[in-house]
Amino acid sequence: MAKRASSTGRLSQPREVAVAVPAPEPVQAPVPFSAIHGQDRAISILSDALRSGRIHHAWVFHGPAGVGKFTSALAFASLLLDPSTQETFGGTFEADSQSMTQHLLASGTHPDLHVITKELARFHEDSEVRKKKLTNIPLDVIRTFLLGPGALGASMRTQARAAKVFIVDEAELMGAGSQNAVLKFLEEPPSRSVVILVTPSEERLLPTIRSRCQRVFFPPLGDKDMERWLAGSGLEVASKDRHWIVAFAAGSPGMLAGAIRGGLPAWREQLGAMLEAAAEGRYSVALGPAMADLVDEWAKTWVEKRENASKEAANKAGADWMLRLIAASARGLMTSDRTRAAGVRWSDAIRSAESEIDANVNLLFVFEKLSSELAAGQP
Repeated sequence: MAKRASSTGRLSQPREVAVAVPAPEPVQAPVPFSAIHGQDRAISILSDALRSGRIHHAWVFHGPAGVGKFTSALAFASLLLDPSTQETFGGTFEADSQSMTQHLLASGTHPDLHVITKELARFHEDSEVRKKKLTNIPLDVIRTFLLGPGALGASMRTQARAAKVFIVDEAELMGAGSQNAVLKFLEEPPSRSVVILVTPSEERLLPTIRSRCQRVFFPPLGDKDMERWLAGSGLEVASKDRHWIVAFAAGSPGMLAGAIRGGLPAWREQLGAMLEAAAEGRYSVALGPAMADLVDEWAKTWVEKRENASKEAANKAGADWMLRLIAASARGLMTSDRTRAAGVRWSDAIRSAESEIDANVNLLFVFEKLSSELAAGQP
């Protein structure tokens, strides 16, 4: 049907329909410094900064994935934003748990705490940005959720140590444009604003960004801290798998939680006999397809739970879990003179598989090739 002409004789244009953009999910509630396990040195550095009253405007929290960097950033932010924060007799810092600031933080609604992640692309006002796969932190996200709020005054007037705190999680995922925009922000920071860049790969940040930041290293946790963390996590793991999965996590509570939730003990049970055969130089034709199927199933589940999630990114994440599982077996082979050569061979094969996955090689091909290389030659 033809469009109706307007009174001017021109065809009327269809009106744009505004699409409601969902609000970002609330930020998780911060925990006190005392609840952070195994990061005494890092917490001491942050406590010294609070004690001095001179808070640097830019920080990099770096170290292995899942060791408490983001949790510590939230805890630090909660103390910076709360005027009730004070030093205890034990030398730690705490805020009044009943303060208005803590109530806002606990509900994820504090207007001056800004957490920037790649997932914020889903909540951008531009539909083209919302369509982007969640594999990096686009410049549009930095402009909207960091530069924009940074140029405005604080929403709350307080005597706290900071007026605004910005936490950029997985900061290494910022591209050149995003990093240059953040660099300019750090060069001319708004008054009483603090930026915390959280990353497992600080070498991927511009040297000029790193040079302007106070760097705090977060190391892997020791076995006792890992056991203590697991005991208080509420996560369930069979007693027969407990020792293995704690060792597998290599000092990372985040990896421990991910391994339990991702069902890695079941992966180990399903692949165990075939991996043992490979360590003895016996090739199993079913090993490669089994690894590929487990990764594909993991990735599909991951994507189903996340709007606009990238299947490609999920495949790589699932493949990373699989290679970590193989690497744990390789470390076990390294402990014996009889199997050390096999451990070296496995490590080389894993590195080759990592390169192929980064190059987007078909996962079934990658894992079939890997299974062949694991079994090549006698240990």
